[in-house]
Amino acid sequence: MRTVRILGCGLLMLAVTVSPVRADDPCSGDEEEKSAKAAVAALTKAEQAGRPAELFMAYRFILGNECLDRYDKTALSRAKTGVPKLGRDLAKAAEAKGLLYSADPVRSDGQTSAFRYFETIGDYADANRVMMKALQAKPDDLALFTTAWGVDEGRWVVPDPKTGARQPYVSPQAYRQDLQKIASSTADRLMKVEEQAAKGLSGSAIEVAAATTMSLEKLRTAAGWMKFLSAGDKAARERAEQRGDTITARSDSTFTQANALMYFEFAGSPKSKDKVAQMKKKMEASSRALEKSGEKVKGAFAEQSQAEQKQFDKKKADLEKELGF
Repeated sequence: MRTVRILGCGLLMLAVTVSPVRADDPCSGDEEEKSAKAAVAALTKAEQAGRPAELFMAYRFILGNECLDRYDKTALSRAKTGVPKLGRDLAKAAEAKGLLYSADPVRSDGQTSAFRYFETIGDYADANRVMMKALQAKPDDLALFTTAWGVDEGRWVVPDPKTGARQPYVSPQAYRQDLQKIASSTADRLMKVEEQAAKGLSGSAIEVAAATTMSLEKLRTAAGWMKFLSAGDKAARERAEQRGDTITARSDSTFTQANALMYFEFAGSPKSKDKVAQMKKKMEASSRALEKSGEKVKGAFAEQSQAEQKQFDKKKADLEKELGF
């Protein structure tokens, strides 16, 4: 009886000791086992197929699975070794084909950009390099430039091996300076085009309208590039105010003031805002005056019509009386 009791206590202690371990084991569940085995199978298949893009995807999936060692002792080490080397090879191949940048994530169809491969393996220097090449190929692409400017968002340096602390990655100052050179030259080019467009502001009212549309388009676009420079978009907005002043100085400003208004609204300075307020007030007053004038004309026509109707009715009555009706 005593032996049975001791054995029972021993089993109970064993159960108490083992249960928490299994409960805390992230790889003990059926789904975890299934996922790990599937990852190993996918890796084996990709390695045998010899398709680098698919193999890279399989390697990355392996790196995110902590339970693989139970089913393949070398899969994790193969992935850790393979990702940077294969990623760099794929990036160079994509660069050679001209696939420099794409917002799409890493894909298995061979259409991933060089930037995305370099970014994925943490080679930020080469990622920045191909980004600059992409910008040089599309110097007017402000959306691409904006992406290049914010490229460090989400980047981290390799964690400290002792503390595990991570610091955000910051691109070299030279990279930022090169971007500013691109922004500056593009803005300058747009401002020169705007100068040519603004020549139409001295023409007819129709020419003023066309020139304003093109001029403002260039000023707004130039301002978008200037925002990345230390002086900001001040130059574009100051020129817009000058264009507005040019139009208001015309002898036919009554017919062209709407164009001046658009320039002043874009300029946005306190002085321009005052001009906008004054112009809108003047335009509202003119609108009310025209409305009142229209009502007077309408009333005059109505009175004339009534008088003519009365005269017609009188003549009709006289005629009927004369004819004996």
